[in-house]
Amino acid sequence: MTNATDRALPRDGAIRLGIVGIGKIARDQHVPAILADPRFVLVATADPHGSLDGVAAYPDLAAMMAGVPDLDAVAICTPPAYRPAIAMAAIDAGLAVLLEKPTAATLAEAEGIVAHAAGADVSVMATWHSREAAAVAEARTWIAERDVSAVQITWKEDIRRWHPGQDWILAENGFGVFDPGINALSILTSLLPQPVRVETARIAIPEGRGAPIAATLAMAAGDTRITADFDFLQTGPQSWDIRIDTDRGSVLLSDGGATIAIDGETPRTAANSEYPAIYARLAKLVAAGESEVDLSPLRLVADALRIAERTTVAPFAF
Repeated sequence: MTNATDRALPRDGAIRLGIVGIGKIARDQHVPAILADPRFVLVATADPHGSLDGVAAYPDLAAMMAGVPDLDAVAICTPPAYRPAIAMAAIDAGLAVLLEKPTAATLAEAEGIVAHAAGADVSVMATWHSREAAAVAEARTWIAERDVSAVQITWKEDIRRWHPGQDWILAENGFGVFDPGINALSILTSLLPQPVRVETARIAIPEGRGAPIAATLAMAAGDTRITADFDFLQTGPQSWDIRIDTDRGSVLLSDGGATIAIDGETPRTAANSEYPAIYARLAKLVAAGESEVDLSPLRLVADALRIAERTTVAPFAF
């Protein structure tokens, strides 16, 4: 096993990074963020079905590591079910690992990755990109001076628009509507000072599929009551909203956390910088030989699926 502390970065200090899994999220978010950050050099991709122009392409991680022996880090952007094996192999090779959300298909698998990285002294980062949305930090500061009484999450989007033809997302361990819904849970757990727990859950699974297409949760954090309504069949405008009521007013985060309105004021929106922020943090973690992993959003999904009242609904086709 190669220890991360034994690997020297190139003399220019750039982190030589490869992407495993060249799907929509990698192309739309990871690649632009990496190319815009001088602390990284995108040297290779690993995917049996996809590649990027001008970047060395390999069918899998093993081939990529063999072809690029001076690789420093990998960003794993495959479907969740494939991430643990890939992450373990990368860690064994001494590579720093960035895991796209959700960290793994199960909480136990995610905990296994974290423990393996700690034992190997390798940096690992579990990403929750929505926590980096423009208005989340302001909302957190505003909430810190108040007592939160209630939170209402409405997270509804069109699966055909955001996951066209991606059957894996409705397969067992594909997360279904919790794939976008976990973004809301990641914001929630970063805003509230107390741990969040799931009290009741209802999920709807299409006939012949293994993951929910809709879900409603009732949660609590101390005395704060929390509801969440997730739907993967939203048409028209998409809804990514979190309303927080406190003893001194309310705040509404919308557009996935990019827009904020306090006490009904005119909403303010800032530019998206979620993935640039993620890679800026990864660069610091790699330089310091540290890890950053918070599995609380994944734990909420695991708890919801464990206790959920399940309903079978009409078959779904992309």
